[in-house]
Amino acid sequence: MKKKPLTHKSGQVRELTLKDIRSMRSASEVLPSNLLSVLPKRKVGQRGPQKQPTKRSVTLRYSKEVLVYFKASGKGWQRRMDEALKEWIAKHPRAA
Repeated sequence: MKKKPLTHKSGQVRELTLKDIRSMRSASEVLPSNLLSVLPKRKVGQRGPQKQPTKRSVTLRYSKEVLVYFKASGKGWQRRMDEALKEWIAKHPRAA
């Protein structure tokens, strides 16, 4: 049975099916050992370390109205809250 190509005629990668994924071989089967030895050793789904962290985790308390407003905008509400604060900072620079 011939395998279905992974790309459409346009060259765009098609959505992979579970059958496609199950038929794939592991990296250890297809990569040369010298390349395999330098790849990071991580568990499935585990992220690598950030080269330069861009954000810090903090605990804050916001009024109910602020949280309801941003959460109502759907997924990504924390990013939008961050952008709103950056916009406020740009409009209200600190006096030197």
